Amino acid sequence: MIATVVGSYPKIPNRPRPARLRNAINRFDRGDITEAELRKVADEVTVEVIGEQVDAGLDLVADGQIRWEDEQTYLARELTNVSINGLIRWFDTNMYYRQPIVEGGVAWQWPITVNDFKFAVKHSAKPVKAVLTGPYTLARLSKDCHYGALEPLVMDLAAALNREALALQEAGAQIIQFNEPAIVKRKDDFGLLQKASETLTRGLTVETALYTYFGDVDGLYPQILELPFAIIGLDFVEGAKNYDVIKRARFTKKLGAGIVDARNTRMETVDQIVERIRRLANAGADADSMHVNPTSGLEFLPREVAEAKLRRLAEGVRKAEEALK
Repeated sequence: MIATVVGSYPKIPNRPRPARLRNAINRFDRGDITEAELRKVADEVTVEVIGEQVDAGLDLVADGQIRWEDEQTYLARELTNVSINGLIRWFDTNMYYRQPIVEGGVAWQWPITVNDFKFAVKHSAKPVKAVLTGPYTLARLSKDCHYGALEPLVMDLAAALNREALALQEAGAQIIQFNEPAIVKRKDDFGLLQKASETLTRGLTVETALYTYFGDVDGLYPQILELPFAIIGLDFVEGAKNYDVIKRARFTKKLGAGIVDARNTRMETVDQIVERIRRLANAGADADSMHVNPTSGLEFLPREVAEAKLRRLAEGVRKAEEALK
């Protein structure tokens, strides 16, 4: 059983530490510091959040996406023929993203996250997974001014992200995770997601994961198990129906169990975490191979709350391992 995260981590530090990254971004925007100086601050904050994940007891960490403005911009702006527009609400959250505008054929140009991944590995005492936004979600949250239809945009994004994933694999990534929250909002597009996933994972020999959140997969199960990923991540808080959904057919993949609420400051108890893991095991998920994590990225929470939740999560995983022996 592996205690892990989904992706993002709060950038603003616990009090009384200053918000160094936010201050550095503001100073950079005013022209007061150089890009190299901004990068140095982002590096330092990345090291901090990796250390907090490790200290919390996680088995598998991420870089916290500290350099990412949001889930869309960091990847999209480096692709061909994509510009970045104004702020739009990200799903039903209190966060906003700068909408990518697709103005021509989309293609990969160069590695986007490889240096970030290498940096994280260098500064982590635990294994690091690479995390990317999936092509379907990236397409759904972009404005298309070129293709005129969703499918060709999704497929070109899948090809571009496949190139990025292959670069991460070449850089040593052992687990590459793709986040696709948009599919639980547009379940009729599952066939397109399935087609895109074949392109997305082509040539990848490392372990891959597909994570959904902000809803359940009722209507997509058990078909979702046919996708070419070793790990399927589900949200069991906003998608509480998933507890019953996965009973309908044997869960044949590793389960990414989103059982700690990433959008609520209310703290789960260790016993609650253990009981949720037990419930999933009783529903047919293999506890021994389970990846236990928050429901989504943690950037919605104050940093001290995020860290405390991860400590509870890791403690719950260890206690559940003993209880389920």
